[in-house]
Amino acid sequence: MTDKNETNLMAAPCIQTDEEDVAKKTMTTWHKRDWQQFYELARRPWQRHRPPRPVYPTGLNRVLPAQGFSLSELDDAGVDLDLAERLGLPVDAGRIGAYGPNVTVLRDFVRSSRQPL
Repeated sequence: MTDKNETNLMAAPCIQTDEEDVAKKTMTTWHKRDWQQFYELARRPWQRHRPPRPVYPTGLNRVLPAQGFSLSELDDAGVDLDLAERLGLPVDAGRIGAYGPNVTVLRDFVRSSRQPL
């Protein structure tokens, strides 16, 4: 005997969500031109570089990785917070001061990541 509150999972129909239906309808096989475009894109060299990692000096001739670039480093490099977010740069608002090599690396990265007009 089954209780009224119990549900028989074997008898319940399997329900598909709308997302699954949409994915099935839009999925088609690739034509020759699609493969050509895919391999053309895959053979291209990387257009975007990974964002640089910030460091901070700790004593004589030694640096350690930091959580993110300080706000003063971003300001010295001419990068605002919106641009830093678009470029994927880590930002640490708690860090104080600007470390020269971080500013130089930031400037070079922003110059290299600019899109040609």
